[in-house]
Amino acid sequence: MSLGVSFLARRGRLSHDTSIGLFFVGMLAAGVIIISHSRSFATDATAILFGDVLAIGPSEVQLLAGALILTVLIAAGFHRSFVALAFDRRVAHVMGLRPRPAHVLLVGLVTLAVVASYQAVGALLVIGLLLAPAVAAAAWTTRIPTTMGLAALIGAFSVFLGLLASWHHGTAAGASIALAAIACAAMSSIVRGMTRRTTSSDSSPQNVDRPAGSEPERPSQKALRANA
Repeated sequence: MSLGVSFLARRGRLSHDTSIGLFFVGMLAAGVIIISHSRSFATDATAILFGDVLAIGPSEVQLLAGALILTVLIAAGFHRSFVALAFDRRVAHVMGLRPRPAHVLLVGLVTLAVVASYQAVGALLVIGLLLAPAVAAAAWTTRIPTTMGLAALIGAFSVFLGLLASWHHGTAAGASIALAAIACAAMSSIVRGMTRRTTSSDSSPQNVDRPAGSEPERPSQKALRANA
């Protein structure tokens, strides 16, 4: 999938998001067609699409742990390449960071996360866990390592919150986890927006009486460059 997304994005002149979406839906449809020949098609399709976190056994936990370790090692080893690729592919190429292999690895990490997590939350709901914690963390910090760490904490909290809601209200565990992650992203954006408005209103300059005929102070060139 990662090779196909890279090829389609380069040769088909499509954005990476569009390429990932096309391949995700296409491969998901192919998987449903394959398992449709099974006698337990309804059960298998439901498990693949929406997962069953309460049915995870030791083998699935080992798979998730292995995927986590591999993801952390690759993200740490290729951190500079990933950051440069996210900003500008040409800059990454000039810096000698090999953007094409970095792009294949980055898409491969996304594929690994989807494959390793589909047993827990399903192939559809896992997209919410990939995006929502990052959105929630990005509202509070601009540094990439801090965003990654905070997103991991928010994702773990979303799992706990979703399982707690599923236990008390009898709802589907995977859907509850995904909804909790999206709710955390929404609340984070709302609270951050309120905080910014409060901070800007408190720091706004107050009207000061000036002598008649005096000119208002002009901002320095340094302040203009800082605000540009």
